Amino acid sequence: MNFDESEIIGHLRATLERFVEKEMPRNLVAQWDKANHFPRDVFKKLADIGMMGLTVPEEHGGAGRDILATMIVIEELSRRSLAVSVPYIMATCYAGMNLDECATEEQKREFLPRVADGSLIFAYGLTEPDAGADLASIKTRAERHGDVIRINGAKRFCSGAEISDYIYTLVRTGPEEARHKNLSIVLVPPTAAGVTIERIDSLGMKGAATTDVTFEDVEVPLANLIGGEVGWNAGWRMLVGPGLDVEKLEVAAIAIGVARAALDDAWSYAFERRQFGKLIGTYQSIQHKLAEMKTQLHAARLTVYQAAWLANEHRDCGVESSMAKLFATEVCKFVALECQTIFGAYGYVKEFDAERYVRDALLLPIIGGSSAIQRNNIFKRANTYA
Repeated sequence: MNFDESEIIGHLRATLERFVEKEMPRNLVAQWDKANHFPRDVFKKLADIGMMGLTVPEEHGGAGRDILATMIVIEELSRRSLAVSVPYIMATCYAGMNLDECATEEQKREFLPRVADGSLIFAYGLTEPDAGADLASIKTRAERHGDVIRINGAKRFCSGAEISDYIYTLVRTGPEEARHKNLSIVLVPPTAAGVTIERIDSLGMKGAATTDVTFEDVEVPLANLIGGEVGWNAGWRMLVGPGLDVEKLEVAAIAIGVARAALDDAWSYAFERRQFGKLIGTYQSIQHKLAEMKTQLHAARLTVYQAAWLANEHRDCGVESSMAKLFATEVCKFVALECQTIFGAYGYVKEFDAERYVRDALLLPIIGGSSAIQRNNIFKRANTYA
């Protein structure tokens, strides 16, 4: 097995490193974090250098499907700011991948070129106040009236709804007791009449603000039903397809990026800070922390990259993506907290990025399916996997 990165991936990383240093300097990132601001101008520049087309087929203006490359973009952006990496996911994955896998040919022709040029962002309208991991229990309802779909209900933790062009909304289109068999997915513009968006003041992941979304007699055309006519009551199949595995990898890639940033900062600080007449990095206790952080991160990266390769090959990777998501996010939390420890009191003040790494890291084992859910997934498939 050859674990060397390809020349294409190496070029991609170098391009992104230059982009991040030029367009996402630390002082601006701190401002975005403080204001919970999405830097749309930076996002557009990212599209201009061709980063949005990595999940879009060439016939629709993209570069073709490359899941590993997409995860590396997420990783490199997340090293500096989730205010850019999360909207990138909302465009390339939430929009690009779901449209490519689930949309009608007409919907693909209309929307996928907009993903590739950076002018289309989807927010996920999946979870609800009483339905998190158990999405088959959602209560938001949709009824068809001729060529119009009317929606009533509420979504919670709908990150990025304010900056999206459409909310990719899971709705119930039949009796609740049917659960998986009566779900559909509808595109709802956040500006549609009857849509109310309210921010939730969350700890981290600033830039794609977390929101509550309420639908009161919201009407959208039937053309907004993902998959067209055959998409009615077919939402569960679309939801648990390959896109679900990649969603886990998206969060894992964020985790790798945040952990890399935390390790880099901790390593640099350890050889700048002096205590008792010595650089703290010369003390064995600090050296052991750094060594453990680096080892854990290395293992997490390999786990994520291998699962991304499987996904790109259209191979079954349900177990591997769950393991990657579980391990990478828990490693990120460990590395971020160790970084804060090495910084000492300075790791607790907003003048340093260490405290932001902790705020972001604490979220990652929760979103995209909690660590407990991933352990369930791994265990349930253990026999077939072994």
